[in-house]
Amino acid sequence: MAEYHSPRERVLVPDGEFVFTEADFKKIASLVHGEAGIVLTEGKANLVYSRLAKRLRAIGLRTFREYCELIEGEGGADERQAMIGAMTTNVTRFFREPHHFEYLKAQVMPALAAKAKSGGRVRIWSAACSSGEEPYSIALTVLDALPEAPKLDVLILATDIDTNMLARGRQGVYPATALGSIPAAYHGKWLEQERHGDTVRVGQAARDLVRFNELNLLGSWPMRGKFDLIFCRNVMIYFDEATQNRIWSGFANVLQPQGTLCIGHSERITLETLPFRLVAQTTYRLNG
Repeated sequence: MAEYHSPRERVLVPDGEFVFTEADFKKIASLVHGEAGIVLTEGKANLVYSRLAKRLRAIGLRTFREYCELIEGEGGADERQAMIGAMTTNVTRFFREPHHFEYLKAQVMPALAAKAKSGGRVRIWSAACSSGEEPYSIALTVLDALPEAPKLDVLILATDIDTNMLARGRQGVYPATALGSIPAAYHGKWLEQERHGDTVRVGQAARDLVRFNELNLLGSWPMRGKFDLIFCRNVMIYFDEATQNRIWSGFANVLQPQGTLCIGHSERITLETLPFRLVAQTTYRLNG
């Protein structure tokens, strides 16, 4: 039975299992923006409802009003985290937007390989790494150019706000259908086919290169030292312009001079005061 609501409260999803009012949406949108910087307009009401209705069922709540009380309360931290995870698309696959990995292999890795071989420190950051396909794609590209990378000072930091996605990434196990987007030359070298044949595991060498950690891009960035390369793709589309520019500026502060930043296919760095120049398709180089 649907919950009671005042006739003056506008219902955004009239035929839903749960009553979802404009007031409910505004509370949720405000919390999502405050926690993760994601901007939710009323046009996203059906999406918000469909994803969070699953949460109401999972935790046994009867109304969105109860859900709002939970996530606004002192004991709602875990559910706020689950809510942010539900609002994040997490669309990813191995070697998505392959031009970035081609650029990494041809234009970035020769210098980074030489640096590592001479005892230098190489650091790469996959920001908003989701379930790990992106950082492992980076790792496979690094291994192809520098097979001894796990024995050198080379590390790929993989961060995300969604702890469930990070757990999947740490396991490094994916459906065997994922092989279709991974270059065939990497299959036998750096991947482990499971005996039952329907899953594949990223090999030990690639797993040794990647470290998964929880991080909210809106919070503090506790990393020490600077990065040679940052991937942050298809994330900024969720943020308002001021938040985008703040994060772009943060990347500039943690990149090495001449460091590389790869962003999503529908994203652009347009603020002229930022010290980036476009060097390839959605690929930027830091001035310096």
